[in-house]
Amino acid sequence: MNIYKNKLEQTWRWYGPDDTVSLQDIKQAGATGIVSALHHIPHGEIWTIEEIQKRKKQIEDAGLTWSVVESVPVHEAIKTRSKDAEMYLSNYKASLRNLSTCGLKNVCYNFMPVLDWTRTKLDLELDNGAKALYFEWASVAYFDIYLLKRKDAEKDYSDAVLQQAKKIKDTITIQESNTLKDIILMGVPGESSTTLESLQQSIETYQSIGHKGLRQNLIYFLKSIADVCKEEAIKMTIHPDDPPYPILGLPRIVSNKEDLEYIINEVKDDFNGICFCTGSLGAGTHNNIPQIFEAVKQRVYFIHLRNVKKDKSGNFYEADHLDGDVNMYDVMKAIVKENNNRPVPIPFRPDHGHQILDDLKKTSHPGYSAIGRLKGLAELRGLELGIMGQ
Repeated sequence: MNIYKNKLEQTWRWYGPDDTVSLQDIKQAGATGIVSALHHIPHGEIWTIEEIQKRKKQIEDAGLTWSVVESVPVHEAIKTRSKDAEMYLSNYKASLRNLSTCGLKNVCYNFMPVLDWTRTKLDLELDNGAKALYFEWASVAYFDIYLLKRKDAEKDYSDAVLQQAKKIKDTITIQESNTLKDIILMGVPGESSTTLESLQQSIETYQSIGHKGLRQNLIYFLKSIADVCKEEAIKMTIHPDDPPYPILGLPRIVSNKEDLEYIINEVKDDFNGICFCTGSLGAGTHNNIPQIFEAVKQRVYFIHLRNVKKDKSGNFYEADHLDGDVNMYDVMKAIVKENNNRPVPIPFRPDHGHQILDDLKKTSHPGYSAIGRLKGLAELRGLELGIMGQ
């Protein structure tokens, strides 16, 4: 007898009208829900009902549903709890109310300092000719020591990594160095990137805040928006750090099981949830992904399914969705079981994808090619149905 009734909600990230992957493409891929955000609105400004409805109409006119808002960015003033924090908190709450008015109740966000996600190469060529995103410690160390010139940066790296960084310094071209710098400083697609100067200033600020202070500021943020979220029945889902360890002297507070348990235990209200990203958490050698899911599953309201392959030094590249260090079968089995107990299906999306086939000839946001994600969605859909016994 088949005990599973509910399928996960299949969603797809869309960056808006300028995205080279169209809504029609997404429909053909088989997704029904859209994950989107208003990237053209500067961080900290209020998302108006007019702008939200405009995006929602574009999605619904294509026969799709805007399922998850990813992301409503948390302004740096809130993360650092600076003098303008209260103003930006007021704006954030106004945006949440406007989203709720438009029927949008699932909101993803992150609390990573300054940088969103970090990679060192956007087009690592695999054996089959596909291209993947890549993170390498030696390249980060080269950037940190020789370009950013962070004080005492050498202390954060092993002797082996320092030697590799020195070798990069001695052989890298100006063009290659500039490309690496642009990749590390890259912001979310559609938004402005960070500069070396602003990053240096931010690092100094966060050094005084530290891990404990950043944790406290996250709890301050969640408690500040709690009343609005409860009144409007909004679910907030925090995305794990990517990668899940400190880089460039910046603290990380959403990187492992203990971090996630701390967040949901410090603010016990149901609105305070997690975006469970197997790729971000999976990049950490310290993380057991199925174990983490079991520990926090009651607060998981959104899921990113992605895989990585790591080497002994902690470098990693984004692998095929079913062929990496994350045991996707065990993860999906746990997710399917939890989803079966939910009154509303958990939305998930195939997170990132390789550049393959015609993707190699097109320009798309890093990690967000069409065919690579279509392949991932097909694999994940098949894995889910196989576990469900259908």
